[in-house]
Amino acid sequence: MGKKAIRYAVVSTTIFPSPVLHSQICPEGEVTLARPSSSVSSQVDAFAAEPFKGNPAAVCLLEEEGASAAVDDRWMQSVAAEFNLSETAFLARDSSGGAGAAPRFHLRWFTPVTEVDLCGHATLASAHFLFTTVLPEHGKLEFMTRSGILTAKKVPAPGSTGVPGEEQGKLFIELDFPMIGFLECNETPSILETLNGAPIVSVHKSATDGDLIVELSSGKEVVNILPSIDEIKNLACRGLIVTGPAPAGSGL
Repeated sequence: MGKKAIRYAVVSTTIFPSPVLHSQICPEGEVTLARPSSSVSSQVDAFAAEPFKGNPAAVCLLEEEGASAAVDDRWMQSVAAEFNLSETAFLARDSSGGAGAAPRFHLRWFTPVTEVDLCGHATLASAHFLFTTVLPEHGKLEFMTRSGILTAKKVPAPGSTGVPGEEQGKLFIELDFPMIGFLECNETPSILETLNGAPIVSVHKSATDGDLIVELSSGKEVVNILPSIDEIKNLACRGLIVTGPAPAGSGL
């Protein structure tokens, strides 16, 4: 499977203690869950130019090496439910990369109700947390995930000739993600109704999970769309992604 480099910036991080969770009550009685002896949690606002904006994700670093294999999945699921954000990322160190290699972490993502195979903004949040809190001296990280090995690296700000790192309080990070194939899709009539007549350039469908990807004529049109939520629910797909060309000079 190919890879796709995607550049993002994140700027807002709020640190707070991990949730306290010792056991889970089940119909059979109290069941003690295997949990890490030490963990650090953070909430990170991804895709944000200022605090309390963007897409928040929780990041939980399990501080013992290889802890993700030893910790009960139910504990991680319960922590994600307590954070109650769209995704909570769990990190655990891994030393398999060898001397001189980029630091490597196991990474798993949980919604409040289930584990997922891949999450972009929670990966970005994880990289930001590690670069700013745990490994500020490093410029590249690797994540071992259910979707393969993902990489994150610090990069200069768009249009900048400076060295990778922080610029004007913003950390710019490039993610290397699996590239998913797309197929031509003949869903334009129903999509026109769903997006209330927005100017559609093309419609494609993901070859793996059936998501619809709709390209509009400009990024401005994406900002201004007024989608019909009821029509989206009726689409024969898992989800709907709407995109468009970024404005000239935006660096995106």
